[in-house]
Amino acid sequence: MRFAKIVFRVAGIYGLIVLSPMYFMEGMIGRQTPPPITHPEYFYGFLGTAIAWQVVFLVISSDPARYRAMILPSVLEKIPYAITVAILFGQRRIVPSAAVFGIVDCILGFLFLAAYFTPRSNRAAV
Repeated sequence: MRFAKIVFRVAGIYGLIVLSPMYFMEGMIGRQTPPPITHPEYFYGFLGTAIAWQVVFLVISSDPARYRAMILPSVLEKIPYAITVAILFGQRRIVPSAAVFGIVDCILGFLFLAAYFTPRSNRAAV
């Protein structure tokens, strides 16, 4: 499951790099994309949950065969956000730069599925 190790490690590291700085960006986000955040508990709750999932991805990357059951819930962490961003972009309710993150989540979601369906013979080789 070398493929799964790489995919989940990259996803976890990427997610931590992208999400962690957002803890310090609440005011800037409100200024750049008004209106300001009016319910910080949702904003920080989302961040905390998303960062926890990045840690899950890193755990999965340590032994994908052992944690294979967590791969499908990991897909559910990625795909709904990608769909939401696509819909919001289609309605012109978000800026194009925000759509990039939805595209990345969509790609990662499909890579997670590919990792889940990797043939058993490849899993045993690791």
